[in-house]
Amino acid sequence: MGPKKTAAAVAGERKKEKVTLEMKKEIIRKHDGGMRVTDIAREYGRNPPTIGTILKMREKILATDAAKGVTRIVKNRPAVLEEVEKLLLIWIEEKQRAGDTVTEAVICEKAKALHADLIREQPGTSGEPEVFKASRGWFDRFKTRSGIHSVVRHGEAASSDVPAAEDFAAEFLEVVKTEGYVPQQVFNCDETGLFWKRMPKRTFITQEESKLPGHKPMKDRLTLLFCANASGDLKIKPLLVYHSENPRAFKRHKIDKERLSVMWRSNSKAWVTRVLFVDWVNLAFGPAVKQYLLDNDLPLKALLLMDNAPAHPKGLEVDLLEEFSFINIMFLPPNTTPLLQPMDQQVIANFKKLYTKELFRRCFEVTDCTTITLREFWKDHFDIVTCLKMITTAWNGISQRNLNCAWRSLWPDCVAPSDSDAPESTVVQDIVALGRTMGLEVTEEDVCELVEEHDHELTTQELVELQAEAAQEQASLEEEEATEERLSSEKLRDICLKWKEVQAFAEQHHPEKHVAHDLGNIFDTRVMSPFREVLKRRMKQQTMDRFLSKKQRVEEEPSSSGPPVS
Repeated sequence: MGPKKTAAAVAGERKKEKVTLEMKKEIIRKHDGGMRVTDIAREYGRNPPTIGTILKMREKILATDAAKGVTRIVKNRPAVLEEVEKLLLIWIEEKQRAGDTVTEAVICEKAKALHADLIREQPGTSGEPEVFKASRGWFDRFKTRSGIHSVVRHGEAASSDVPAAEDFAAEFLEVVKTEGYVPQQVFNCDETGLFWKRMPKRTFITQEESKLPGHKPMKDRLTLLFCANASGDLKIKPLLVYHSENPRAFKRHKIDKERLSVMWRSNSKAWVTRVLFVDWVNLAFGPAVKQYLLDNDLPLKALLLMDNAPAHPKGLEVDLLEEFSFINIMFLPPNTTPLLQPMDQQVIANFKKLYTKELFRRCFEVTDCTTITLREFWKDHFDIVTCLKMITTAWNGISQRNLNCAWRSLWPDCVAPSDSDAPESTVVQDIVALGRTMGLEVTEEDVCELVEEHDHELTTQELVELQAEAAQEQASLEEEEATEERLSSEKLRDICLKWKEVQAFAEQHHPEKHVAHDLGNIFDTRVMSPFREVLKRRMKQQTMDRFLSKKQRVEEEPSSSGPPVS
């Protein structure tokens, strides 16, 4: 009879992470790629028989399409419910990225709405629609299947946390005073979605566009990250994330992405991710701030204020290049963005108004005194390159006064006195006038609705389209992982060390040291960092495997000095 397991070992077994459907598919792919069962078992901390059972169910597992994170497949479960949960997880992820609070009540209400929409869209559906109650039991099972425990908060979702905002404002002012920051040294960044082809709903041009074959509304979305200092005299190059790395229009117009007025990046969801954010900080924000401080004879120190969205990583200072170690980071508390975030105090809203004005102006210029119709303009004379020019014009149109006044709620003493604080209200009137000149029935209310709609709640159809895009992204990731596995850790480590050696040599001996330094940093961030991430991930996994293996041996081997002392 083997040694009796300790209580810690039993507890450890109970807490062992469940094998999700995604993990099972991953195990099958690795086995198909030639990895031995024993090696797979060691990597995932399982017994070889468990891996063998998964491999025997190969066909069934690969044929199953379930919500991300589920650990088991329930027989005879309605397909529509599986679809609801898949869309719900995408919606929750969107909410998280926006920094919104999600509670059990909010999730259940969204689940019911998704279910009703999907049932309504099913062919042959008539009469009273099937009711889905989204009960407490369903929610508990959904949490277990998807592993979303960590993102659900208890209680009611708070739109604005006034006490937290007041406490943070006092803390922020104390930091500014203690560190001696001046408005030129304090920066704020925030991201926003932009549906760059969207016009007011009631214009016929929008109705026509929605009928275009193959039209996908989500494909029209991009994400922008804006940043400026509290004095309003330095705007940082915006980060733009689109769903395509090389749109067709770039080839037609022979666009050099490095010369754009925005930092162009891409992923299938057009979201700012941690990697892209760090990339922007090191390649756009850091260099611009350092040069600005030197040019203005200011001390080499800066503070970057931002919200706590998942793309804005805690401990960002670790990811900064050494030359930007003078930058400090400060995070706004949850649910205080509407109250304190400077970019949210009419800066981003004014940008969207100016962008819409540019859209209408461009439309007017192309169609006025020509035979080109509005419909033809929309289809043949408006692309992402034109959009980029309008983004640049709109961002340049945000005044220093607007940027400075945005800090009034958080840092009132930094706002310069002025004879007039009149808002830039004429922009909306200009849009309406341009629209009516082109024969469009547009009101000021329509324009304001459009500006707010850029941050609207995603519809069921849009979530379905995001899900399809996510599936394509997953296929690409699996292909990349297969390529990664063909690279040995030893080879990766060797290449990374050689690159560091080459970089150091170039910086030391190149006749233009600053050129070698700058280009070396760009190559390091853009080319070498993915390889380092793969190596880091493998090292972390190996460390965890060794730890678990050692822990298991310690817990299973009986102590020679008798029972443990409590």
